[in-house]
Amino acid sequence: MSDVRVTIQRDSEREERVVTTGTTAADLFQGERSVVAARVAGELKDLAYEVADGDAVEPVEITSEDGLNILRHSTAHVMAQAVQELFPEAKLGIGPPIKDGFYYDFDVETPFHPDDLKRIEKKMQEIQKRGQKFARRAVSDDAAREELADEPYKLELIGLKGSAADAAEGASAEVGAGELTIYDNLDAKTGELCWKDLCRGPHLPSTRAIPAFKLMRSAAAYWRGSEKNKQLQRIYGTAWPTKDELKAHLEFLVEAEKRDHRKLGAELDLFSFPEELGPGLAVFHPKGGVVRKVMEDYSRQRHEVSGYEFVNTPHLSKERLFEISGHLPHYGESMFPAIEFDEQNYRLKAMNCPMHNLIFKSRGRSYRELPLRLFEFGTVYRYEKSGVVHGLTRSRGFTQDDSHIYCTKEQMPQELDTLLTFVLDLLRDYGLNEFELELSTRDESDKFIGSDEDWEEATEALRQAAEKQGLPLVPDPGGAAYYGPKISVQARDAIGRSWQMSTLQVDFNQPKRFGLEYTAADGSKQQPVMLHRALFGSIERFFGVLLEHYAGAFPAWLAPVQATCIPIGDAHVPYLQEFAAEAKTKGLRIEVDSSSDRMQKKIRNAQKSKVPFMVIAGDEDVAHGAVSFRYRDGSQKNGIPREEAIAELLDVVERRVQL
Repeated sequence: MSDVRVTIQRDSEREERVVTTGTTAADLFQGERSVVAARVAGELKDLAYEVADGDAVEPVEITSEDGLNILRHSTAHVMAQAVQELFPEAKLGIGPPIKDGFYYDFDVETPFHPDDLKRIEKKMQEIQKRGQKFARRAVSDDAAREELADEPYKLELIGLKGSAADAAEGASAEVGAGELTIYDNLDAKTGELCWKDLCRGPHLPSTRAIPAFKLMRSAAAYWRGSEKNKQLQRIYGTAWPTKDELKAHLEFLVEAEKRDHRKLGAELDLFSFPEELGPGLAVFHPKGGVVRKVMEDYSRQRHEVSGYEFVNTPHLSKERLFEISGHLPHYGESMFPAIEFDEQNYRLKAMNCPMHNLIFKSRGRSYRELPLRLFEFGTVYRYEKSGVVHGLTRSRGFTQDDSHIYCTKEQMPQELDTLLTFVLDLLRDYGLNEFELELSTRDESDKFIGSDEDWEEATEALRQAAEKQGLPLVPDPGGAAYYGPKISVQARDAIGRSWQMSTLQVDFNQPKRFGLEYTAADGSKQQPVMLHRALFGSIERFFGVLLEHYAGAFPAWLAPVQATCIPIGDAHVPYLQEFAAEAKTKGLRIEVDSSSDRMQKKIRNAQKSKVPFMVIAGDEDVAHGAVSFRYRDGSQKNGIPREEAIAELLDVVERRVQL
């Protein structure tokens, strides 16, 4: 046996090692049970990979992002094996890892029942205990077709091969552009084949290396995400490195379900999604309309102070506008189909920027007008697939708080710095305080337009603006918009979930495409830089995020009803009506519960409505010109003079305090 020299890479530490031919990655990390795979020359490998001379080998821990994906994808295979053992007629779709879990799609005659999931999970536990080995095997296209002749969906993926990842979400876990591989599940003792699947891998060494998992639910899903294709049955599951982490995740899901904005929206009578309108189209009820108006009014006020000018644009336009902007060739799949009339094609607008460009271009512009900051609450329409529509956070019609700033190249760095500070400060005003920034740049894909020089300049300007904020900066190679790089603000909510909020993009391309120009100080015509900025992302989505962040218990300044007046007896209703009338003159949103319900029922109703204040009055309060406060936490303050009570309400609203 000859010697093989390898380097073990652990973060910044490097260890040179000489091993014999045939040494595997598992041998290099023997005894390190947390290591589930290896990274060699940037590629993930199974632990069964035999190292070659000169390899730099990095251990992949099960707790890392790659390690979790490997764990979850391996568990998806175990689930698919269990399904086919219990339902031999089931045909396999796609089974990728996803955030916090995995899924697998199956073509079965009858949708899965909750009892089926219990049986499948029990069978998975049996397979896990058997300790079957995951074994990688390279195959030719023809051999793969022969072996998987009874799996029509796998055959389709083999036919797509290099383009499969684009043709179906999750397909990159199955096939790539290179050689095809099949993973065999082998009996630990006999080596006998138990099950197999088309897969790129890598996988855990064996099923016994799966520490903790649970099946969550089943749902219908169209093959390759298209409504034109057959509807399959998708089973979702989750897998974690320890049982404690699984337990914590399940507890987190319970809390997240309590905060689901769709559920809260119905319970608090804020909004609904009438079936007659179609998926992803919401109507806001009076209470939801109040919250939305307060959000918009405060945002509008802050923009006015910061030098923005308000504009308004129509909901549709001739198709040609979006050809000029580049959206049709690069974004057309996300736009609604053309509407033909007057012998021309029109489109519902999916973005506001082309129309703002027309406003800039409507007359000559001087350098003295720059930066020109245009702002609009502009409603747009996106053709989201029905499978991804999710309440207010992923909808088909929504209103963006959209800004487009036109400035000189010299003004760009300062403008980006000011913009990002403005965005973060406003998000903090709404009660979000934990942020990280994501810098999305281009890659080698041909989807990106514009010169390398423009991209480099724009990317560096964004990077410098981001670094000034002193927040974590996460790279996102290839995630840029087709016309320029962007910064996305990721905000954490009250239970630690990360939401993409504001985006800030630099665009040298649309000004070129629209022929935008201004007259410089020397009289020459120059092209402005265009900055795109959506602060909320959309008002609807931000509404949904805040609703979940606060679990429906909005701070008083945002709450649709800031105080509910509860009389101890019917005789105290007129007194509280007087108090409420006075409070309303100060701009407070206050109601009197004059229903025939008993006092305790009225208190429970106010608690369910998550009202910040309950204002209670009885004989003693009336006699002393006072009221009593009951707060959300159940505490109470009695005998507050009416003027002081109104002053406290106003103070809490003005300071945006969360009770």
